[in-house]
Amino acid sequence: MTTYIVVADAARARIFTREALTLTEQESLVHAEGRLHEGDLVTDRPGADVHESNSTSARSSGEEGAASQHENELFAKQVVQRLYTARVDHHMDKLILVAPPKFLGLLREKMDAPTQKLVIHTLAKDHSKSAVDTITAAVSDLR
Repeated sequence: MTTYIVVADAARARIFTREALTLTEQESLVHAEGRLHEGDLVTDRPGADVHESNSTSARSSGEEGAASQHENELFAKQVVQRLYTARVDHHMDKLILVAPPKFLGLLREKMDAPTQKLVIHTLAKDHSKSAVDTITAAVSDLR
C-alpha cells in the first residue's frame, strides 16, 4: 500500500510517497504567486504610475486579501488535481496532508469525496521548507 504525504503551503507543495517508513519525494509543485503580497498581485488601475496616489486602492476598497485568496485557491486546486490523478491511476492508497491551517482547509474544500476518503491523517503545521528528516519525524506516528 502506498501512502502519499503532501506537505504544502500557499507557494509550494511537496509530494512524498511512503513505503514502510521511508519517505521519497516524488514531486514538488511551486506557485510563485503564493509568495507575493497583495499589493504585488493587484494594481490600482492599468498603466498607473507607481508614484501617483490613488485613494481607491485595493486595500481601501474592503477587498483586502482577495487576490491572495484567489491565488491560494488556484494552487490548492492544482495540488488536489495532482492527488485526484494519483487516485484514479491507482498509485495512492492512503493520504496524509501537512499544511498550515488555512491552506489545509483549502485543500480539503477543493478535494473530491473519493479522494477525501483516502485521507487518514492531517497535520496543521507548516513543514513546506523542512528537511526530509524533520517531515519523516513529524509523520512517523501517522499511519
